[in-house]
Amino acid sequence: MLVLSRQRDETIMIGDDIEITVVDIRGDKVRLGISAPRQIQVHRKEVYEAIQRENTAATGVQVDDLNVADKNLRKHNGKPPGTQKI
Repeated sequence: MLVLSRQRDETIMIGDDIEITVVDIRGDKVRLGISAPRQIQVHRKEVYEAIQRENTAATGVQVDDLNVADKNLRKHNGKPPGTQKI
């Protein structure tokens, strides 16, 4: 993790397109302004996690199931079982 110190009205760049600016500091709270392209979603972490849970519940697929499927695909070099040359 990169840790940076910034003062009010100072900005951090992520790549060429994302700017994070310290807008205000009051006590132990920091207000950030985030400027990013429309195709990049920006959420507070708790909102992002809630969206992920809802999406997972909607598909009926558990994360562990996806991890097992990914492991099996990697074991077969991305080829479905039974299609590999012997």
